[in-house]
Amino acid sequence: DLGPADGNRIIAGLRALPGHLRAVLDDEEAIAGHAGLLAEAASAFYVGRVRGHHVALEAAQKLKEVSYVHAEAYPAAELKHGPLALVSPDVPTVAVVPADDLWDKNLASIAEIRARRGPVLVVTDAAADVAVPGATAVIRVPRTEPELAPLLLGVPLQLLAYHAAVLLGRDVDMPRNLAKSVTVE
Repeated sequence: DLGPADGNRIIAGLRALPGHLRAVLDDEEAIAGHAGLLAEAASAFYVGRVRGHHVALEAAQKLKEVSYVHAEAYPAAELKHGPLALVSPDVPTVAVVPADDLWDKNLASIAEIRARRGPVLVVTDAAADVAVPGATAVIRVPRTEPELAPLLLGVPLQLLAYHAAVLLGRDVDMPRNLAKSVTVE
């Protein structure tokens, strides 16, 4: 249940959203600079917790759709149940890490991946002065209301998939074997 104060907070966040999205898009060149990490890999992992996991699921799907790089998303808490065994220097992980009450747990997951020499690209809304120990690279988006954070965290991941596909010479306007679900029965 949301009260009036929450409603006003979210409305203010929605009003600020276009400017925040513009800030992410203005950083596209820097985001594109990280796409090679994914384009050079045969497989990639995406991890996140709670809201971050849902963003990771969508991002892994988009990478597969447009670049044909194998990608899987896992809840960060489930890494020790199989996926961690596949981590290596050749398998990058993209970690969706909101600056929330799960920050320390997410950092622990990054440390587990780095202990296996896996590169980790972190997408976060943490302030620029907040260190992300263990991250190979960090993409930052503006901070917004927690309910709206997935919208901003997902944009650079879409751009990463796009730029990885372009680096691989894929036709991003006509991905192979991809059809809208409304046209396929």
